[in-house]
Amino acid sequence: MAKLYFNYSSMNAGKTTVLLQSAHNYRERGMMPMLFTPKLDDRYGIGWIKSRIGLQAKATIFTPEDDLYEATRNQLEERNIHCVLVDEAQFLSRNQVFQLSEIVDRLGIPVLCFGLRTDFQGELFEGSKHLLAWADELNEIKTICHTGRKANMVVRVDDDGYALKEGAQVEIGGNERYVSVSRAEFKKVFYGGRRIKFIEPVEGEAPEDESGQAEKDSDSLL
Repeated sequence: MAKLYFNYSSMNAGKTTVLLQSAHNYRERGMMPMLFTPKLDDRYGIGWIKSRIGLQAKATIFTPEDDLYEATRNQLEERNIHCVLVDEAQFLSRNQVFQLSEIVDRLGIPVLCFGLRTDFQGELFEGSKHLLAWADELNEIKTICHTGRKANMVVRVDDDGYALKEGAQVEIGGNERYVSVSRAEFKKVFYGGRRIKFIEPVEGEAPEDESGQAEKDSDSLL
């Protein structure tokens, strides 16, 4: 039976890698996925989903005004669709989350959404809020804070590593603007004024390990 899935995490947990691995797994089995990505996320070019380890795929872009149910139904008139994958699902509107549930309930197609749960102020995004409420299954993709704890929140920082407390909820950027932290560290940085010391990634086998974990995670979603 088709279900609506919400796979959430903080930044840099490998959400996009799992999404792209899931799409690959469907294609490998002779099945056709349909990928959606928000137009506002143009870091790698409009209409592309790309992971930090280099995986990428073409996707259908959407804006807050687009009807994702109709977009999927129109594609069904041209080809079979066996699953729908949504990147950066936190940017969905309430109506679009409802539309995704209609894809599941009326068309019988599973929908796998991947995104952040909370913003840099610790508040829920609109899309995440309604996915948490309406999804059939919730799956946390885990990553770690620099303290060694599980990272489940995100802070937006300035060039000196201090938390920015004001600003637009949506600001596209990567590691240079956002840092994934534990709840305890979030409170110290956001409310207590603690500075985050930027850490250089360790070169080695981490991308390969992440990819291997992605394949395991994506298989569990099928």
